[in-house]
Amino acid sequence: MTPEPTELITGIRELTTQTDGAPRLTDAALVIAEGRIAWIGPASKAPAADLRTDVGGRAALPGWVDSHTHLVFAGDRAAEFEARMSGQPYAAGGILTTVAATRAATEAQLLASASRLRREAQAQGTTFLECKTGYGLDVASEARSARVAASVADIVTFLGAHVVPPGIDRRGYLDLVTGPMLAAVAPHAQFVDAFCEVGAFDLEESREVLEAGRAAGLGLRLHGNQLGFSGGVRLAVELGAASVDHCNHLEPADIDALAGSTTVATLLPACDLSTRQPFPPARRLLDTGVSIALATNCNPGSSYTTSMAFCVATAVLQMGLTIEEAVWAATRGGARALGRDTGSDAVGALRVGGRADLQVLDAPSVAHLAYRPGVPLTWAVWRQGVRAGVPSPSPLPA
Repeated sequence: MTPEPTELITGIRELTTQTDGAPRLTDAALVIAEGRIAWIGPASKAPAADLRTDVGGRAALPGWVDSHTHLVFAGDRAAEFEARMSGQPYAAGGILTTVAATRAATEAQLLASASRLRREAQAQGTTFLECKTGYGLDVASEARSARVAASVADIVTFLGAHVVPPGIDRRGYLDLVTGPMLAAVAPHAQFVDAFCEVGAFDLEESREVLEAGRAAGLGLRLHGNQLGFSGGVRLAVELGAASVDHCNHLEPADIDALAGSTTVATLLPACDLSTRQPFPPARRLLDTGVSIALATNCNPGSSYTTSMAFCVATAVLQMGLTIEEAVWAATRGGARALGRDTGSDAVGALRVGGRADLQVLDAPSVAHLAYRPGVPLTWAVWRQGVRAGVPSPSPLPA
């Protein structure tokens, strides 16, 4: 078999690698070989390669790792969003609108919609992405959602415990989630999750779901403390979950528990803007030693965006993070939240021998991500060493 051509990427004015202790490099270059980084260093010392791409003094950094999305759905909830902007509070029950639309869609329609969103995310620099089920809420629909998610995402999370669908006994639904539904979805998933909030699932119900998922060989994640002091954060820490997501309402004991654990606090700033929830205390979390991630929470009800750059800009401008902290949280932090921060399959950093997942900005520095908020700065994207075109928008699904 003929080996893939090596590629030298040079002319990098600023290179952010996210490797431990490494500063941003200036006047840098890197070499890609067989989908991995083969060399990093000064452009003046770059080795020869089969192909050469000069990025003309732009900034390069790892591709975004979006560790929290819900891409498999049908329909939208624009009317709900408009009502919320007029003062109606966000509640968990709106999920059922999407459940009805998703059940009515065909698998081909769901795949087309989720694929369009994945392409949209990649065009904005996202090279690694998680996707949840949770808009099917019966065995067949959840299994179908998991198949679609596995086709478009790098990591799949089972979220049968999103809300209890109408017309089903609560105890009976929990038995379904932890039994036949889990069995149907587990072959396609790597994690299990639960929406631990008022209007969704309480602490003991969430514990039951997570422990059943762990017994089936899945890693643990949890939606917690979004709408109030649900106790989800401390449950996630107690069970050793990889991440607890949202974290808007935190008591000092929640922060202390996170600081003493390996559980990542995944913050979802676009969702907080859309639902008009208070932002999590990001500055205090970091200062206490908590690992954080940033993610889009892309879904039709509370955060209909695929833009990690928007989340980074919001974290800097409104949550008190520095540029370096926000970019770390959107790359290496997301990888940590998915258990992909170390090892041969690690993502979120540019290191020799690691995956060649990177993006180039049409800007000289990552500072422009917040300095020029809302401007589409993605200039080029490589995923596992293959340069992706920035596609024109696909037709909206019928």
